[in-house]
Amino acid sequence: MSQNEASAGKAFPRVILHADMDAFYASVEQRDHPELRGKPIAVGGESSRGVVSAASYEAREFGVRSAMPSFEARRRCPELIFVRGNMALYAKESRRIFRIFDDFSPRVQGLSLDEAFLDLTGSERLLGPAREVGERLRKRVREETGLAVSCGIGPVKMVAKIASGAAKPDGLVEVRADEVREFLAPLPVRAIWGVGPVGAGRLTAAGFETLGALAAANTETVRLRLGGWGVEIARLARGEDIREVEAYTEAKSYSEENTFASDIRDHAVLEATILTHAESVARRLRRDEIKARVVVLKWSPAERRAPGPRGYATRSRQLTLAEATDDGEVLAREARRLLARAPIDRAVRLIGVGAEGLEPAAAPQLALFDDAPEKKRRKELNRAMDEIADRFGGQALRRASQGSAERAGLSMQIKRGERVEDDDETSTSR
Repeated sequence: MSQNEASAGKAFPRVILHADMDAFYASVEQRDHPELRGKPIAVGGESSRGVVSAASYEAREFGVRSAMPSFEARRRCPELIFVRGNMALYAKESRRIFRIFDDFSPRVQGLSLDEAFLDLTGSERLLGPAREVGERLRKRVREETGLAVSCGIGPVKMVAKIASGAAKPDGLVEVRADEVREFLAPLPVRAIWGVGPVGAGRLTAAGFETLGALAAANTETVRLRLGGWGVEIARLARGEDIREVEAYTEAKSYSEENTFASDIRDHAVLEATILTHAESVARRLRRDEIKARVVVLKWSPAERRAPGPRGYATRSRQLTLAEATDDGEVLAREARRLLARAPIDRAVRLIGVGAEGLEPAAAPQLALFDDAPEKKRRKELNRAMDEIADRFGGQALRRASQGSAERAGLSMQIKRGERVEDDDETSTSR
C-alpha cells in the first residue's frame, strides 16, 4: 500500500511540510555571539573574491543576499560585519535539527543543511492537524537550538516550499488543496521551484509573467511557444506536482572546489590545490565505503562573461579509470593529467575535483593477483590519515605538496562522507 493510501483503502490527501531555517549560518553566529545580535552580519569571505553565504535579517534590510559578491554587499551596507564562518559547527547544528524533523515524520528529505521536506500524509490521526504539527516542530527547534525555522504546508512539494518562503521570518503558512490556484496565481514565474533567471526570461518573453497567466494558458499554445519544458512548468503553475518526498537518495558524485582569492596562472599552484581536493574527496569516499571509476576536473577561466556571481563560464573534463578507487593520490594523479591536457592558457579563478561512477568499496574486483605491495602501503597510509583526521580534524595532517583551498563562500549543501562531531556521539553527515 502506498503512503497515500489509508488502511481502509481510501487515499489520504497529501500533506507536505517544508521547513527552512531562517538565515541559518548568520543566526547561529548571532546566537553564539551576543555582540552580533541586532547588527547586520554576513557569513562568508570578505575578500574581493568573497561571496555572502548567509546574511542576517538586519543585513537583508540593506539588500544584502546570499550568493552576492562580498564587495557588493559592503557597498550596500558599509556597516556590514563579516564572519568567516564555521562549517563544522553549522553541520553539527544541522544534525540536531534533522533529528527533531525525524521525530515528526519517517519521511524526511534534506535539501541542504538548513531545509527539508517532511511528509505528513496520513499522520493527522496520530499527530493532529498539520498546522498544529508545524507549530510544535517550530517550538521544539526554538527550544532545543535557540534558532528560528519557518514552515510551509501544502498538498505538493512546490507549494509547501513557496509557502515557507512566504512565512519568513519565523512564521508558518498553510495552503490547503482548494487554495492552491488562488495562492499561486499572483506570483511571478520565477517563484516556481527550479526556474532560474534564464527560464524566467523565457517564460516572460513568451508572454507569461505570473503563474496565474501560465496556469490559464492553453496547453497547445504553451507547447508551441516553449515546447515540452513549458508544458511541464505550466503544470507546476497549476499546483500539479507529483514529486514525492524522497527520504534518501544515493549519491551520484563527490566533489570539492574553491575560488582563489586572486586569479592563478601558475600550474604548480593548481596542481597543489588539486591534490588538496583529491585527498578530501577520497577521505569522504572511504568514510562512506564507496569507490569511484570516473575522475572529473572542473575549472572556471578568470574572464567574466555576464554580470553577477554566475557570470563566469565553467569548464570540465573527465576520464574513466580501469579500476575504481578511493585513493586521493590516484584521483590527484588523474586530475593532473586532465589539467595537462585541458585547454587552459589563461588565468583560472576556480578549480575543483570530482569523483563519479560510484560503486560499493566491497564490490568484487576482477583482479588475478593480490594487491601489490605499493597498493597495500597506500591503503595503510590512508587508514592512518583517516584516523588522524577523525581525531584531530581534516587539517591536522597535510602533505607537503598540498595547496591552499580557501573558499569564497560556504556551501549549504549536505556533503556525504564529511565527519561531524555531535555533543553525545561521533557520526558522519546525512
